[in-house]
Amino acid sequence: MTYPLNGIAPLSHLGVIRVEGEDAAKFLHGQLTQDFALLSMDQARLAAFLSAKGRMQASFIGFKRSATEVLLVCSRDLLAPTLKRLSMFVLRAKAKLSDATADYALYGVAGYAIESVAVSAQPTWTKADFDSTTVVHLYPADGQPRALWVAPVSEAPPAGPALDPVLWLWSEVRSGVATLTAPVVEAFVPQMLNYESVGGVNFKKGCYPGQEVVARSQFRGTLKRRAYVAHVDADVAVGAEVFSTTDLEQPCGTVVQVAPAPGGGFDAIVSLQISAAHEASLQVGTADGVALTLLPLPYPLLEDI
Repeated sequence: MTYPLNGIAPLSHLGVIRVEGEDAAKFLHGQLTQDFALLSMDQARLAAFLSAKGRMQASFIGFKRSATEVLLVCSRDLLAPTLKRLSMFVLRAKAKLSDATADYALYGVAGYAIESVAVSAQPTWTKADFDSTTVVHLYPADGQPRALWVAPVSEAPPAGPALDPVLWLWSEVRSGVATLTAPVVEAFVPQMLNYESVGGVNFKKGCYPGQEVVARSQFRGTLKRRAYVAHVDADVAVGAEVFSTTDLEQPCGTVVQVAPAPGGGFDAIVSLQISAAHEASLQVGTADGVALTLLPLPYPLLEDI
């Protein structure tokens, strides 16, 4: 059964980091997994900030507001520590980082409601400016187009039918594109969340922290985990361990993101050992585990493209 995903939802779980200055894009280019040096005004970037060991410390949707200003949208619970860590690397770069969450309103726009803010749906990671408003087109969910609407708080909210924020969070899961949150910081290299397959990693750009680990995972066949979309009948926590019922001693995966499903139960993004994805029976937790059923991934992986 399909469920209508149409309307506009406020996104209070997200925050905004502003990067200003002559070297704003150049600075981010040297710190994140995506190319910001060649970022145009009609594009957005999915990107991750990694530790030296290649583990994700935050994920962003980034775009330019002007030639000298870039906004990074991330999970609000990671904003303060991420801002502190990124600021440590500014050094002599002409770039200033700040928490701009209070300056911007963020809304998720889905389905036909996109026509009221951007005329029509556009390819993923396309970005358009309408005066002071920015619309970033995201990965769809169950075939329904989705977009991120960002504007100064002084602007009127986007016009259109209201969408329950919980339904938007479900659409995020169904898109298969994970947003990193505090419980799973430093748990994954980007490919464990399929970031190389959804536009979150550029393998041709220059160095950034953790690059060698990311490249080795991609080109030396060392990647053993992938992200999958799944369904469970009961609520589970982000960061909870996933087990195969044939081995309840060693976890084979981690819950990355979860949201109530409109048809009942919960849908989740899980990062699993590739070998475990073919197991007949998976569960979250051990003794009183909750059965987990994998669903079709909504996009092809890079190795399949």
